[in-house]
Amino acid sequence: MDARDADLKKELNASLQARRELGEEYDSALVESFLEKVDQRIDGAVERRVRRQLAEQQMTMARDSRSPKATDSWGERFGFGIVSLVLAVPLSGIGTVMGLPGLIVTWIGIVGVNAMQAARTNPGLFTGRRGRSSGDGDWEE
Repeated sequence: MDARDADLKKELNASLQARRELGEEYDSALVESFLEKVDQRIDGAVERRVRRQLAEQQMTMARDSRSPKATDSWGERFGFGIVSLVLAVPLSGIGTVMGLPGLIVTWIGIVGVNAMQAARTNPGLFTGRRGRSSGDGDWEE
C-alpha cells in the first residue's frame, strides 16, 4: 500500500467517524466529499498516465525522425536520373567553353552528384553490402 492509498484510507476512516458523530442527516454530504477526493485521485492518476504516454510518444517520434529514412521510391530515383541527364546537356555546353578539361570537370561533377544520390538511396552500394530487390524497386538489407 503506497502513501496515496494510506491517505485515502485515512479519509474514509475520517468520513466514517464524522458520520458517527454527526448522524445520518449528513450522510450524503460526507459521501459526496469522499467521492470528490476519490475522483481527484483518479483524475491525478489518469493525468500522470496520459503525460507519461505522451512523453513516450514524443520520444519515439524524436527517435524516428533522427533515424535514417527508408530508401526513396523507384519514381524518385528515376526522376532524379532524368533531371540529371536533361541538365547535363547545357552543363556540357558550358563546360566546352573551357575546352576538353572543362567538359571533363563538368562530367565528373554530374557523375559525382549521381553517385552521391545512388549512395544515399542504396546504403551499402559502394561497400559491397547491397541488399536484394523486394520487387517494387526498393532494396532490402
